[in-house]
Amino acid sequence: MTEPQKARQVKCPQCGRLTLYTVENPFRPFCSERCRLIDLGEWASESYRIPTSGSSSDSLSSSDDDYDDSSENEH
Repeated sequence: MTEPQKARQVKCPQCGRLTLYTVENPFRPFCSERCRLIDLGEWASESYRIPTSGSSSDSLSSSDDDYDDSSENEH
């Protein structure tokens, strides 16, 4: 026979309170709907950002912008 698993307690990422990480907690890993919505709002307002080494526009090389099609016109 297998023993039922103990409910794991985790800290709410928003407020830090301990909460059960189980299927009975529909807001997991958050402790409440309030904390879940606060976190969602932070993402929506772009308060949370993933650091990058440069902007995506910097990744374009200038050779892509300076395409010369004059060689195609030669017959």
